[in-house]
Amino acid sequence: MKKPIIGITMGDAAGIGPEVIIKALATPSIYEECLPVVIGDAKVLERCQVPGVRCQINSIKEIEESRGEFGTIDCLDLANTSFKTCIDLTQLKIGQVNDLAGKAAIEYIKKAVGLALNNKIQAITTAPINKEAINKAGFHFAGHTDFLAYLTHVRQYAMMFVSHPLKVVLVSIHIPLYKAIRGLSKKKVLTTIKLTHQALKDYFGIKNPKIGVAGLNPHAGETGLFGKEEEKEITPAIEVAQRKGIDARGPYPPDTIFCRGVKGEFDVVVAMYHDQGLIPLKLLAFDEAVNVTIGLPIIRTSPDHGTAFDIVGKNQANPQSMLEAIKLAAKMAKNK
Repeated sequence: MKKPIIGITMGDAAGIGPEVIIKALATPSIYEECLPVVIGDAKVLERCQVPGVRCQINSIKEIEESRGEFGTIDCLDLANTSFKTCIDLTQLKIGQVNDLAGKAAIEYIKKAVGLALNNKIQAITTAPINKEAINKAGFHFAGHTDFLAYLTHVRQYAMMFVSHPLKVVLVSIHIPLYKAIRGLSKKKVLTTIKLTHQALKDYFGIKNPKIGVAGLNPHAGETGLFGKEEEKEITPAIEVAQRKGIDARGPYPPDTIFCRGVKGEFDVVVAMYHDQGLIPLKLLAFDEAVNVTIGLPIIRTSPDHGTAFDIVGKNQANPQSMLEAIKLAAKMAKNK
């Protein structure tokens, strides 16, 4: 089959997105697996100097103009299109919140989603955006995941994190912990299990996924002694999933389930809230984990880190997570 075209949104121009993109695309093997095209601002990429990396920025107006050659970074340059998102480099201070950079980052995502929905690209990999910057620009979303769901008119979606030792899916994401606990329901847990099951089948080639489900409370509630959520919400959701032919098991104590997942007992662990799932994942695979939005009609991956304003311009940004995100997007597109 043809190599999939992966649209890489540039993210916040004041953050490490441009740097990790350039570093990742300095890896020849990427071009053996896919045709990467950056969606952003060519002038920002040109200004981003990465010691030891020689590349030419090829500014294009249409995807069809991309060369797909190692040593050349194709950039669908929105500064040269009707979007008029050109960033004034004299006003852009790297490592600082900038509402124009936030607005531009949103436009890159919009363009990428449109291309993916029209099959002009086969997947999207998103460089980090800054939540404060996009909100200052008037786009009131908690981050990429919510905005992508809005653009694709999807209500049921979830965040999956993929690494070599462990895969994790979250029932709740960027909300206060007390809201995650109060909002936990049989419906949410069941929806997450179903989305996880389908994603592993569709994109990872696992015919009969084994899904381990974490409890919310210590010892998974200890039969109600330490909490009732397992009995009232989580266990009933697992039972419904099992009746639908899904191999979901649990709820298991949160302090042991991730170890069991790493040892191969499960293909994925469903965690009840953000930090429950991401603390073990980042401990095991901080530099290589990839964020995947499941439930969307398009493929989206992302490095598992933020804009890292504190290290912008210091040549300290590690591109490994971006590299893994692009490679995973290509793999998922081929499996689809």
